[in-house]
Amino acid sequence: MSADSTAAVPLRASAMSVACALALVYVVWGSTYLAIRLALEGGWPPLLMAGSRFLVAGGLMYAVLRWRGVPAPTGAQWRNVAVMAVLLLGFGNGMVCIAEQTVSSGLAAVAVASAPLWMGLFASLRGERPQGLEWIGLAIGFVGVLWLNAGSSLTGTPVGLIALLIAPLAWAYGSIWSRGRDLPSPFMGAAAQMLVAGVLLPLAGFAMGERLHQWPTWQSTLSVGYLVSFGSIVGFTAYVWLLHHVRPALAGSYAYVNPVIAVVLGAWLAAERFSAHDIGAMVVVLAGVVAITLAKARKAPAPRPVAVDAERG
Repeated sequence: MSADSTAAVPLRASAMSVACALALVYVVWGSTYLAIRLALEGGWPPLLMAGSRFLVAGGLMYAVLRWRGVPAPTGAQWRNVAVMAVLLLGFGNGMVCIAEQTVSSGLAAVAVASAPLWMGLFASLRGERPQGLEWIGLAIGFVGVLWLNAGSSLTGTPVGLIALLIAPLAWAYGSIWSRGRDLPSPFMGAAAQMLVAGVLLPLAGFAMGERLHQWPTWQSTLSVGYLVSFGSIVGFTAYVWLLHHVRPALAGSYAYVNPVIAVVLGAWLAAERFSAHDIGAMVVVLAGVVAITLAKARKAPAPRPVAVDAERG
């Protein structure tokens, strides 16, 4: 989860390379919601788990980048990164982890998929007015959000409902806030954000009474390892590669594919069940996100610099 940093103009790449990178982003980021659930079920407290994951992943990425000569963030960049870490990884990912104690991984993914809708709202408050199809997408999407929060199984889990309202709001606001800020390069920015979140999330967890009373199960610990290696490093690397080789609209298509992957994996591997309300709300939310993505793709000049919207899951 990271910033809006400027990357290079898309370069040519083989269709097979693009397909493989897209498959990685779709499947890996879509599977992180189930991995979070398995980690929680095996004994990891939510914020301690999220913080441990980001501390290890961020530390590894930071060490490798510095070894390769990538400049460390400046003082001003660290301040901006810290704000983004609190919003994107702290409230964004942290609230998802809290929610998944009581909410299925598939529903959590659907709720997070509403982030582009909130980004459109926050962007309009900054003077970036939606036009045409974007307005339609926002209207459709927010109907889906209302449906999801009023008529689905989320209504039976108040803590999960509140957490899944906060998560996409924080993610969206952090993404819009980051535009035009002084930030490090995309990989260094992601590493720095994870390092900051890796310190703050466990502190928040301890303050809320989270403790490891016994060592988590092996399945739980392996799930955290998967989140570190694939969710935070492999998935993000594939996403940044895509931003350099395909149009941003295609790279950003994970926003409406990940929830479908999460729902399928949750039903297949964790026996999660979804009501007609849940599936209906998901379809409406994703229809709104697709409409917004298409509208942005139509009005975007080509070629243009692409923006990095950090690692997701």
